[in-house]
Amino acid sequence: MTLSICTAQLNFVVGDMPGNAQKIIAAAREAYAQGARLLLTPELAICGYAAEDLFLRPAFIAACDDAVKTVARETAGLKGLAIVLGHPQDLTPDAPAFSACHNAASVLRDGRIEQTYAKRELPNYQVFDERRYFVAGTEPCVFEVEGVRVGLLVCEDAWFAEPARSTAAAGAQLLAVINASPFHLGKSAEREATMRERVAETGLPLVYAHLVGGQDEVVFEGRSFALNADGSVAGRAPGFEEKLVFARFHHAQEAIKIEADIAPEKSLEADLWDALVLGVRDYVGKNGFPGALLGLSGGIDSALVLAVAVDALGADKVRTVMMPSPYTADISWIDARDMAERLGVRYDEISIKPQFEAFKAALASDFAGLAEDTTEENLRRASVARCSWPCPTSSVPLCSPPATRARCLPATARCTATWRVALR
Repeated sequence: MTLSICTAQLNFVVGDMPGNAQKIIAAAREAYAQGARLLLTPELAICGYAAEDLFLRPAFIAACDDAVKTVARETAGLKGLAIVLGHPQDLTPDAPAFSACHNAASVLRDGRIEQTYAKRELPNYQVFDERRYFVAGTEPCVFEVEGVRVGLLVCEDAWFAEPARSTAAAGAQLLAVINASPFHLGKSAEREATMRERVAETGLPLVYAHLVGGQDEVVFEGRSFALNADGSVAGRAPGFEEKLVFARFHHAQEAIKIEADIAPEKSLEADLWDALVLGVRDYVGKNGFPGALLGLSGGIDSALVLAVAVDALGADKVRTVMMPSPYTADISWIDARDMAERLGVRYDEISIKPQFEAFKAALASDFAGLAEDTTEENLRRASVARCSWPCPTSSVPLCSPPATRARCLPATARCTATWRVALR
């Protein structure tokens, strides 16, 4: 007996339920055409992860329900294909507004929702706040696809022993784990090691379906994988890219084996770079920004930011500016020009000398009799701020009481575009 499984390692947009549904439908059709009869989508795929307080809005949950029904309806013709779809679900059909819901995964087949599983372990640490929005489930979920009994887990469930054990006790022959697990350096190895513990405890092979993409400050790297019952890696998807990943589950008498492609592992440095690029690309793209405007200093920090931006967005969507002051060394603008030319981005130079001199003139009486030092050099920060953002005031407000030297600090009141000179 052989079951072909497809993991939809896809990049979803938070709140774009119609778009996410269409992406899942397209993946289901492609998977079915290639012989798969089980499709796994990531955790909360229908709405994107994480929607945060949107989960408390009845209209948002209703839109998620509509999108789930759309996926079921549009894939009804893919006879025999079971789709595991992550989505939020109200506890009851008439749940009051702003009530908690389930972090759910439903099994869709032949146009129907056959079963729905509720995540049992809800993380509430670091970037997670799931107990604010969700109520934990209590029961395992096992369903059959072409003679194979598949046990379903959602992300954090698989980091604890009990959910996997109870799922195995319910008759599962294969553990399917759908996930949205944020990236940090070394996290991929941690995941595989933890899932290997679940395999050892249950004696069951495991398929791990993971989200890919950036959402604000969080990045998901994909790298879905499969483990055989002996804990060996049977397959692994590449990281930081969308991909439909196929695996074959062979079950003959007592022999169980998964076969799939294994993508080569990358260095930690390569992972870090890919995470930065993906995070920037999705932050700009998903928020609808047309591109990026970067200030260059000629230093290594702005060179790194420029390289990330160009890799993420393309040179045509990156514009750079250099704002030299009287204290700017020649090597700074020379290097700034060079890095812009190398990466093929638009480059402009805007002198801040007039603004700088205006600040000095305004402070001349307070600085009288004092030699110039780094205080004057730091006035260029206020000058850059005045050139970079529109200011709602006609003059820079002075902090009191007055003293003899100045330090430029961002204003905390009224508008971030206003900078004040704090006298010490």
